[in-house]
Amino acid sequence: GGGGIYRMNSSSNPLLIRRIEELNKTANGNVEAKVVCFYRRRDISGTLIALADKHARELEEEMENPEMADLPEKQKHQLRHRELFLSRQLESLPATHIRGKCCVTLLNETEALKSYLEREDSFFYSLVYDPQQKTLLADKGEIRVGNKYQADITDLMKEDEEDGRDLEKLEEKIFDPNSSLTEKQIDQFLVVARSVGTFARALDCSSSVRQPSLHMSAAAASRDITLFHAMDTLHATGYDMTRAIAALVPQGGPVLCRDEMEEWSASEANLFEEALEKYGKDFTDIQQDFLPWKSLTSIIEYYYMWKTTDRYVQQKRLKAAEAESKLKQVYIPNYNKPNPNQLSNNVKPALVNGAAVAGTPGITGIPASSSYQWYSWGPPNMQCRLCASCWTYWKKYGGLKMPTRLDGERPGPNRNSLSPHGLPLRHGGSPKFAVKTRQAFFLQTTGLTMMARRLCYDIIRPRYLARHPYLPVNTAAIKAECALRLTPIKSSPILNNGSPTILGKRSYEQHNGLDAFLFYSFIYLALANLSSSSSFESNLRGAAV
Repeated sequence: GGGGIYRMNSSSNPLLIRRIEELNKTANGNVEAKVVCFYRRRDISGTLIALADKHARELEEEMENPEMADLPEKQKHQLRHRELFLSRQLESLPATHIRGKCCVTLLNETEALKSYLEREDSFFYSLVYDPQQKTLLADKGEIRVGNKYQADITDLMKEDEEDGRDLEKLEEKIFDPNSSLTEKQIDQFLVVARSVGTFARALDCSSSVRQPSLHMSAAAASRDITLFHAMDTLHATGYDMTRAIAALVPQGGPVLCRDEMEEWSASEANLFEEALEKYGKDFTDIQQDFLPWKSLTSIIEYYYMWKTTDRYVQQKRLKAAEAESKLKQVYIPNYNKPNPNQLSNNVKPALVNGAAVAGTPGITGIPASSSYQWYSWGPPNMQCRLCASCWTYWKKYGGLKMPTRLDGERPGPNRNSLSPHGLPLRHGGSPKFAVKTRQAFFLQTTGLTMMARRLCYDIIRPRYLARHPYLPVNTAAIKAECALRLTPIKSSPILNNGSPTILGKRSYEQHNGLDAFLFYSFIYLALANLSSSSSFESNLRGAAV
């Protein structure tokens, strides 16, 4: 039931879920399946997941069923794995990629959600996902069952109670079975009406093109639209045959009644059949994409008339013959190739089911110390392992049996960059936040800048510049002034009558004064490179700060 299948994906990811539309045999003898794609919750964005949850809450309120609220957290978690999203996307896949059968059905309001958990390989859907537009819409094929689709029945009136409603506003009488005419006379009048309709088509130019033969005109005149008009005319004239026949042939000529079947051209009929083949009974899409000049009422009315034609019967027989010739089932052998995630039995895993062997609760919450087979799961740096039972659940349902700390994160490629605590990992494996920081830099002050701070202190005014960081600094003028003040000053030698010093016969003032400063300044100049204007200005400001 449900026509669902599991399709092979990658070795570590869950199986894909598809629904077979038809089986075809290729020229080389292989079997291919035309399937409809379904998507899991893990396959769509978080925004659409929130939208789906909102739709589920509204549906639950309409149903007035507190079932979800009463479910344990574990069953709520597993129920999310059973929800799918239908798409209009079709694809063909080799039958060898099929890995098993499952059941996918439209969510039924009268069926308990818990029943899906009780059935193996059972899934449900209620929304349609568009992978191109990234949108979610309610499925138009909804089964209209439940309290909101039931008619409100009024209370039964008592025996002597009068009906206070105005019956003329509730209904309109269009036929009186107690009239003076017999059934034979009414049938004779209907024959006259069909004859008038045939004659009217012979007089109409457009009808002679559509029904070139008398036989086709008579068949068109015998359709329900002619009979309805005849009965309405008979009732309107008070079942007076003479007045009714006169009304069929007024002064301007015979009355011509056409229905949608007759109004549509052959090309419009072909477009409708092509659209019906593509969209089914989705008349809104048929109107938008194929017949925008037709009203929705006209299209629906034409559909039900088209179903009474011989062309519909012929197409139905043709489709039945094609279905008989097509493959109805295909044998899929068991897939026995080893999975790359399968671990050898002699390897003792560090974590099993996300828990240490000693039984510490871990990712799945199901500590286990023994299993006939283990499978690696999750990012390699986490070294998580799943037992055979949990691995089968993961492949079928796309999740783990118990809620985990990683459930709050979006599963997918980014899951590999998470630590066991749900934090992003650096490349080194450290569970620190992998936040992109600003690039660090080191501002090295040059010798020229250090001298300029002191020599040109009165021009630079570092404190003032620090409080006004956006004021322009004329670095060229400061450089020129600094170079001018660094120019050596020639002075006449002064004899020292005192004891000689290390630097020669100079006074204390000369030793610690301008000459000494110039001496050390030239040492700075010899060791430092001249900086650019931008670095010069930056260093000046940095010194002030």
